[in-house]
Amino acid sequence: MATFALVKRASYAATVAAMLLGAVQPANADPIRVGYWTSGVSLGFGAVLEARKFLQQRGLDVQFVRFADVNAPNRALAANAIDFAFAAPAAAVFSSAAEGVPLRIVLATQPADVEFVAPRDSPIRTLADLRGKRVGMSPAGSSVAAIATAVLQGNDGIRSGDFSLVPGNEARLAQFLVQKQVDAAALRSVTLTQIGELKVKRLGTFGDEWKKLTKSDATPYIGVSVVRADYLAKHRDDVPKLIAGMRDALQWGADHRSDVSAILQRSANLPANDADAYAARWSDINRVTFEPIDIATLKREHQIFVDGSVIEGALPADLFDTSPYTASKSIR
Repeated sequence: MATFALVKRASYAATVAAMLLGAVQPANADPIRVGYWTSGVSLGFGAVLEARKFLQQRGLDVQFVRFADVNAPNRALAANAIDFAFAAPAAAVFSSAAEGVPLRIVLATQPADVEFVAPRDSPIRTLADLRGKRVGMSPAGSSVAAIATAVLQGNDGIRSGDFSLVPGNEARLAQFLVQKQVDAAALRSVTLTQIGELKVKRLGTFGDEWKKLTKSDATPYIGVSVVRADYLAKHRDDVPKLIAGMRDALQWGADHRSDVSAILQRSANLPANDADAYAARWSDINRVTFEPIDIATLKREHQIFVDGSVIEGALPADLFDTSPYTASKSIR
């Protein structure tokens, strides 16, 4: 059974300090510390934010903090090592908030553009065949793992103990498939495009499986933008500017895909074909939204995760704060 209990803030201090990559805070300045995972869907958006300085153009003093682990931004928020994470795993944020970490979700940012796949020559035909199998996906604590567990249990009766979760990043999971170290995997659609030579069969998408589970047309989110409550209270004018800068980046990326690819090749060392594949799906894998339907979807995700024993705890009533998003709409 996968659960995501919060570890006390003090226990993260040394770990988080080591993750800050030597970033030095400018003297006499109070920058907003923006953290993100340098893999998955957050890599491309973070690279563009940094390269094009969209947040600085909105008058913000920004210190970017990069992490190698998908769950590290959430831990850094808990440790007060960063102020804002634009693509934190939704499931981990739910767990941290339920444990009392003072967080506010202010955006829904990464829809679950993920597919279950198996090697083309595998006897596995449907998701129901994953019982007792080794399934590669993002580590426990990630939203990919939480959604995968929820839909397998809800649609096919396969509980978390009925399959072996093999963790890894996208490149590692693709390698596992090739080497037959896993029987199936949950991979982002952009990854499947990037590794077109990987011979796989599609077993189902997160979107379709979620719609089947919820009997709705909603698409689940794997990533959300989160700010520490104390930072938001002290800088209520800055968070709307940050959201406006993210919206600028979203639109720019949609209009300048070749430039997005060039940034990824330069800053993330991606091969040209992989960078092009990411840029082509820019508008499918990134969002800057917090409308009522987004909040309703996130609340439903939480309830499904709890009902399936994927995570534990009730959400604080003030976790979803729409005021920065609303204020950002008036910023031109």
